Amino acid sequence: MTKTLKLGFKNAGGKDVNLLVANPKDGITKAEAVATQTLILARKIFISTGGELVSAVDPVVLTSDTTALA
Repeated sequence: MTKTLKLGFKNAGGKDVNLLVANPKDGITKAEAVATQTLILARKIFISTGGELVSAVDPVVLTSDTTALA
């Protein structure tokens, strides 16, 4: 099973922007993810093609399984 942390944002143009982090630590909390989003916004670490990131969207952990076909 593969896990990916998805940190969602809205940019100045109103579009969704997602930052995907592969293999987040086990047991990561919403508070830790939100604190990271807050830091990214405050320091203006990333800019998208639609402008600055202006707000955060609830973070989620995505899980997926890969099965080879026989």
